[in-house]
Amino acid sequence: MAQTARIVGKVEYRGGDGPAVEIREGPVEVSLSNTDATLSWVEDDVHGSAAMPIGDFRRFVKEGKIKLDGPVQAEA
Repeated sequence: MAQTARIVGKVEYRGGDGPAVEIREGPVEVSLSNTDATLSWVEDDVHGSAAMPIGDFRRFVKEGKIKLDGPVQAEA
């Protein structure tokens, strides 16, 4: 089950061995599993998506860089 959140600080992800890419500030949809978090967003007509380890996601939430709309909802 996905939930909504907002990126309010510097949040980066790394696609494979490539450089870190910053996710722009604004609304995102978050889907969680036991091992990772997938963030999805729409910017103009472009749909973006990023997967990151669940530990990184929790750190961004703890640091206040990602604000969840409600409590964390884990996937079943």
